[in-house]
Amino acid sequence: MCDIKAMSFELSQALDSPLELEETREFEPCCLNMTDVQDEVFRLDEGLDLVVSHDPKTMQCVATLLLAVNRMKKPLTRCRKLSDDELCSVIMDSLIEETIVKTTEDFSLGAKKKTFLRVNSGNICTLHDTDQKAIVHGSGEIKLQAITLKGGNCERTVNFKLARYMSTCDTQCQCVLLSITNNNLHLSCVMKDGKAVLNLEECSEETLKNISDDENMDRFLFYKRVTGVSLTTFESVRFPGWFISTSNDSEQQPVEMCVADAARRVTSFKVNATN
Repeated sequence: MCDIKAMSFELSQALDSPLELEETREFEPCCLNMTDVQDEVFRLDEGLDLVVSHDPKTMQCVATLLLAVNRMKKPLTRCRKLSDDELCSVIMDSLIEETIVKTTEDFSLGAKKKTFLRVNSGNICTLHDTDQKAIVHGSGEIKLQAITLKGGNCERTVNFKLARYMSTCDTQCQCVLLSITNNNLHLSCVMKDGKAVLNLEECSEETLKNISDDENMDRFLFYKRVTGVSLTTFESVRFPGWFISTSNDSEQQPVEMCVADAARRVTSFKVNATN
């Protein structure tokens, strides 16, 4: 029969464990019990003998052997030669610090309300896409167009007033209202049949002083982001992922909304301040 006391050891020692714990753990001399050792001598040559020691095998000895093998494997794995991709990843991980921000809301009080407050009267500017097409507006039309203007026709370019808004919810993007000067027409974004549509809507300046998303008034607002060298994009606040864009295929096409990186669409503009 097996001696039960001889098997009283932690089997978890034979399983995988964190390297830090393994390095602080010492092996007990359970695999070499000198009192039970039996020697067998083989004479190889005159003055040279081979002594083979036999030790009774126990479950604890087997477990300790497994633990020793695991400890031998891990340093070899950690010290193996890194591939180019792995080396690049290690370098980038050491340079880039990732910050995770967790946002929580109390849904027992209903959906969180966003309010946007106007903070300036607005700056006058014109917009040109990266193909140098100007944004124009025909009298009585409800759509804007992108056209390459020849000399002497610059007066057709729309003068926009960019009014900046501050949100009561923390945001890293600047929110703006795009209005056509000398009237109460403002750019807005609505959703129709699963597609965002850019419109010109009439609304009083007083109504747009404070904008709340629970009244669907945030359709008038756009996130203004500067990209590249003095290039600006305008993303819908109401429908994130949809951008004001022009066509890069032909002239006199309407200014419309599109998703990011849409084919044959230009979403970057040069904002030129006017006197």
